[in-house]
Amino acid sequence: MNKKAKTIALKARKQVFGSLSGIHLSPLKGEGFEFSKLREYEIGDDIKKIDWKTTAKLRKPYVKIYQDEKDLNVVVSTMLSGSTFFGTDIQKKDFMIEIIALLGYSAVKNRDFFSHILFADKLYSMSKPSKKIFAVNSVIEECVKFNVIGKPANYPEWIDTLYKKIRKRSLIFLIGDFVGDINLSLLAKKHDLYVIMVRDRFIENPRPLGEVTLVDPGYLTSFSGNVDETSIKTYVNALKENDKKLYKHIKEIGARFAKIYTDQKHYIEILKSM
Repeated sequence: MNKKAKTIALKARKQVFGSLSGIHLSPLKGEGFEFSKLREYEIGDDIKKIDWKTTAKLRKPYVKIYQDEKDLNVVVSTMLSGSTFFGTDIQKKDFMIEIIALLGYSAVKNRDFFSHILFADKLYSMSKPSKKIFAVNSVIEECVKFNVIGKPANYPEWIDTLYKKIRKRSLIFLIGDFVGDINLSLLAKKHDLYVIMVRDRFIENPRPLGEVTLVDPGYLTSFSGNVDETSIKTYVNALKENDKKLYKHIKEIGARFAKIYTDQKHYIEILKSM
């Protein structure tokens, strides 16, 4: 492994197999995964298991019940497009790779199958399911070496590819910055989804830059102009609408969700949202 990949791997392994402040990290800990049935909500049930579509239709809260299953099929798929080549604290790409490592080692620790699907403008790689630490190490190194420049995000193709390629019912972690139209409905019918949105705080709260020339690292197009208060307000409102639409969609399909900023401790945020 190269130096960067090794550093990320060692950090994640310490968090998963060791302990930090008494916290033993295992975000995949819990009940089995295979969906069994629906039943009415009872006091004490986890609200994250509420099936919102059925609840809305029958006007009574219903929860999803899962039966025990020894081996989960954990698939982590990452949108490593050009937009991840940015960061005020840590580059979004590196932060996402740390999350991949965290989830991969957690799956191995739980003796579950782990695989990774790397996507940007198209499918770049799809690892085979494995329970070996070596498989996680290989994914980390591959992602570190992956050049995101000149690769725009293609969300429709990403989701369509996952739907066609992942045939066995799986627990799928989708990692990306999720700026753009995305429809997870079909994927959610077939699999259990966990959406992890990674953002840099500057992206959501930029400051006026004046006259500048900016280059889109995905499409490699440039923009020259005045980035003033008015243009920033328009941009921020558009991003808020994008996120509002995504949150509503995720809630409707019953998927789990976590929004993590690059200056936060990702392992804690994932544990909090499980």
